Amino acid sequence: MVLRLGIIGTNWITNQFVDAAVETGEYEMVGVYSRTVDKAKSFGEPYGATVFETDLETYAQHPELDVIYVASPNSLHFEQALTLMKAGKHVIVEKPMFSNPKEWETAVKIAKDNNVFLFEAARHIHEENFNIVKEEIKNIENLQGANFTYMKYSSRYSQVLAGHEPNIFSLKFSGGALSDLGVYPIYAALSWFGVPKSSHYFCTKIATGVDGKGTVILRYDTFDVTINTGKIANSYLPSEIYGLNKTLSMDSVSGITTVEIIDRKTDLKENIAQTSVANPMIEEVLAFAHVLNHPTDEEALKNYQEWQELSGQVNQILMDLRKDADIVFEADNR
Repeated sequence: MVLRLGIIGTNWITNQFVDAAVETGEYEMVGVYSRTVDKAKSFGEPYGATVFETDLETYAQHPELDVIYVASPNSLHFEQALTLMKAGKHVIVEKPMFSNPKEWETAVKIAKDNNVFLFEAARHIHEENFNIVKEEIKNIENLQGANFTYMKYSSRYSQVLAGHEPNIFSLKFSGGALSDLGVYPIYAALSWFGVPKSSHYFCTKIATGVDGKGTVILRYDTFDVTINTGKIANSYLPSEIYGLNKTLSMDSVSGITTVEIIDRKTDLKENIAQTSVANPMIEEVLAFAHVLNHPTDEEALKNYQEWQELSGQVNQILMDLRKDADIVFEADNR
């Protein structure tokens, strides 16, 4: 069945998601929710969309929509997702899915109560090269640790320096470096190594009160994972996972294009990465479509449950890290 897709949020990431969805042939672009009809039409008409709404309740009840992709500011995800799921719509929420574990647990319950699927759009865990790394880790003897880096300067930081507070740098909208970029390496660490024994966050706060950049330490039984993340500087460091004799070196933990195995004893290097797809969201939209179109398939349900469990674990670690750094979102007090 071709899934009738609606979206909330009309930024570049939504374009990339819709492009991927349409390219797979598994989705048909149908609806756009936005603050103005003109903006909704401007985004949706090039894709052939026909449903344009500015009222969320009306949008949620629309019979021509099967699944909604939500890419609004982080703090709006929760209420929007609940409204959609209570109306019987499946929901794909851009990461970070919700501001805190309380919201996450409530939303998961609402999804079950309304017999709908709720996905977090952590695209990289569905990528082939991400899972190649996951399998290769099993061949590393005496794992010693890992260093992950995801730090990219945001053009919106210039607005902060000018005295403004854009959404991605606002406590009101659940923003900051950890929420926006740090979630990628946190997902990688928990997917590849499991839940750590403890977690710590040493961050640099900016004028708006959020973290502009920081260093995360995830402590496991016999090793640590160090994560550098930020939105107020650029870093070009690779990411590494290392044992006594073998090291995996990757260009990133998301959108991975190179996975080099380096043997300490022989100095041999081998790139085991596969050629990446042009649109990095292709693999996730296919994964979601498989579950939505095979809701009783045991393998599909098993995958869904694993993704949901991982999503919950990541959400809890993000909360723990924010507590460690004394970062409080407005959503935490609701």
